[in-house]
Amino acid sequence: MSYTRMQDEYNKEVRRSDIFLSMFKTKTGRCTEEEFDAAHRVFKASGKPLIYTYFMKTDVSNDIEMRDALNSLWDFQEKLKRLGHYYTQFSSIEDLKVQFRNQLDLLINDSKL
Repeated sequence: MSYTRMQDEYNKEVRRSDIFLSMFKTKTGRCTEEEFDAAHRVFKASGKPLIYTYFMKTDVSNDIEMRDALNSLWDFQEKLKRLGHYYTQFSSIEDLKVQFRNQLDLLINDSKL
């Protein structure tokens, strides 16, 4: 229960985080994009949270029913490009774990974590 929208509570936690990780498969949800925007605004002001964005490589149906979902994903990827934010693609959960662990190792080696 929250006095405001629950999303406001999530956004508050995002702003207080050291790392923000977002993962996408076939669509970008409105709330997830809102969380990314909250993280990005705070990052620009303070350098935290560090933002990591991952997109799963997937075979998607070419059914017209997927149009809105895929357009939301592609629009978000274009937004990231305009912001100069590079995202990473992964092919499986194991691949994601390895890639994110590598990022954490880099942070540890650079004494940022």
